[in-house]
Amino acid sequence: MKYSRISCSTVALIMTFVTAAVAADAQPESAAPSVEEIVNSSNCAAYYPGDSGRADVLIVIKDDKGGERMRQATMLRVDTDPDGCTTQKSYVYFHRPADLNKTAFLVWKNPDKVDDRWLYLPALDLVKRIADSDKRTSFVGSHYFYEDVTGRNINDDIHELVETTARHFVMKNTPKDPKSVEFTEYTVWIDRSNYIPMKVEYTDRSGAVYRVYEALTVETIQGHPTATRARISDSHIKGETTITFSNIRYDVELDEKVFAERYLRNPPRKYLQ
Repeated sequence: MKYSRISCSTVALIMTFVTAAVAADAQPESAAPSVEEIVNSSNCAAYYPGDSGRADVLIVIKDDKGGERMRQATMLRVDTDPDGCTTQKSYVYFHRPADLNKTAFLVWKNPDKVDDRWLYLPALDLVKRIADSDKRTSFVGSHYFYEDVTGRNINDDIHELVETTARHFVMKNTPKDPKSVEFTEYTVWIDRSNYIPMKVEYTDRSGAVYRVYEALTVETIQGHPTATRARISDSHIKGETTITFSNIRYDVELDEKVFAERYLRNPPRKYLQ
């Protein structure tokens, strides 16, 4: 019987490949982001792109009978925490319709306490403080709530990653204080590529999904993925509201002083043009 010879160099080459293969199998896969990282990244992507921002806002409200109402506004925002996505001041000034002209909404977001919210009603020349118990009530007659406009505090919920798909992190969120809200939980589909929340479903106490948020259009503006068109439908209230953002600019020069209660009656017009 004849045996073929294998040179030392061939054996060495084979061993090199075997060793490399074993080493590759032994290497751990890159660690997936933690629940905390996903939640924080999504919060930053949705509400804190850039250090400040300005946008024109078109709100279209549809009732269950097909009727439509419209609101036009300008939104200003400045982040006040240079090291993270925690504190922020927002100002929304309404131009149309006539009965909402000069109405203004101001929010100071606080990470460790209740957010401060004020609404100026020009017809009454009244600045109204929005109580924390009212944060989940209608914002200017739309299907959006006050809390939707500037974001829910991530510390108010228990977060759980329930599924990871090719495109989304699917998060289940349960309120720590169930009596403070009208839902029992909500599920968020977060885009894995940019952390934008693409869909949110709210479940009521009967276990049914009754309220749905959808990001309809996402564009990259000044390097920031941005939901420029979004919709909320609500089977309890009936109907839906679509919000479209245009003329978006990030990292604009805004004087933080204008995010004060006195500017509700005296709007900073140079930033609203």
